[in-house]
Amino acid sequence: MKRIILSIAAVATLSMGDAYIEHPHERIDTKKQKIAETEGHVPVAEKSMMERIHFKGDLRLRYESIERDDKDNTYRNRYRLRLGLTLDLTDKLHFNVGMRSGFGNPTSGNQTFLDDQPLGDYFFQSLRFNVLGFTYKDGNAVLKIGREPYMMYRPVKSQLVWDNDVSMNGVNYQYKDDSRIITLGINQPTLEENALDEADRVNLFIAQYVQKLALESAKLNLGAGFYYYDGLKGNVPLFGKSKGNTLDANGLYANSYHIVEGFAELQFGDVFGMPLKAAAGVVYNFGADDNNFGYDLAIKLGKAKKVGEWQVKYSYTDLQEDATFAAYSDSDNFGGGTGAKGHAIRAKYKAGKHLYFAGSFFFDTLYAGKSHTGVEADFERVQLDMIYKF
Repeated sequence: MKRIILSIAAVATLSMGDAYIEHPHERIDTKKQKIAETEGHVPVAEKSMMERIHFKGDLRLRYESIERDDKDNTYRNRYRLRLGLTLDLTDKLHFNVGMRSGFGNPTSGNQTFLDDQPLGDYFFQSLRFNVLGFTYKDGNAVLKIGREPYMMYRPVKSQLVWDNDVSMNGVNYQYKDDSRIITLGINQPTLEENALDEADRVNLFIAQYVQKLALESAKLNLGAGFYYYDGLKGNVPLFGKSKGNTLDANGLYANSYHIVEGFAELQFGDVFGMPLKAAAGVVYNFGADDNNFGYDLAIKLGKAKKVGEWQVKYSYTDLQEDATFAAYSDSDNFGGGTGAKGHAIRAKYKAGKHLYFAGSFFFDTLYAGKSHTGVEADFERVQLDMIYKF
């Protein structure tokens, strides 16, 4: 039955879709803002407990195929469930909690359906907390404490450095207005179930600046970021696999990761009656002497905001082995991590108020260091999704 349902979803989404759906808490904030604009502001102190609670989530069913030269092909049916809840403590202070499916992966909530095990035996076992913290908002400033989703700006949703589902453990601050975005943070990477017991704790320091410029017929965002990992060199792979980063003869990280990011993003409001975005980004790791550079070029047409609307995004990415911390970069392209180059096509269609059809197509070349055969290998991945938001 599970195969039949997912096969129907796969056929329906063959030509339309996108693997990216925003974090539930981001959607909660958007809904609260719309309510405030239409009904006027009501102080939290005057609300009942039920009025202070905001709940959102999404369920994604996915058919996925992976075909590669260096390893057996993979064909599987998967799901991802994400649940998010925000409790308004005051007008400015909010408590956030979130759970998602998946096991042992810091950047993916995907869980494969198992043929030899009843769904109920592992469905709830796969749920884990990926959000647990506080958010304080005052005007244009936001402070997050605890385990919270990333706050960095990503041009055209680039995953060159940060995967969609990365969460941070620490203190993060962001100031945002019409002209700039400033983000600062002190964190520790989230260690999942597959993290090795002998892994030493790693500190992560974040700083990013984005300048917004208004042009005659477009908007231009120029940004730079610095991400300093303290404690990776000589440490074991935090999540059991290097995901493309170079290891020494003892299986330890051979390099440090002191990463600089730069990007430019152009936004056009109306091209062929639809919004258009184009971006270019680069990343460089000062903690490694070799194979430490990467770049990403992307263009996106349309925005699947209303029922019947669609969008499509194309990107080309070349990411050397030690250009960034592989465990936190895109978990779909290249099979996750670094050490490859290739093309990605992502599309999305809004079929109903809460329903999306989605599809992602990756055509990559794995570098010799990432390939299981020690020589370059072709890697092709197809993801066909049906997503329901609630």
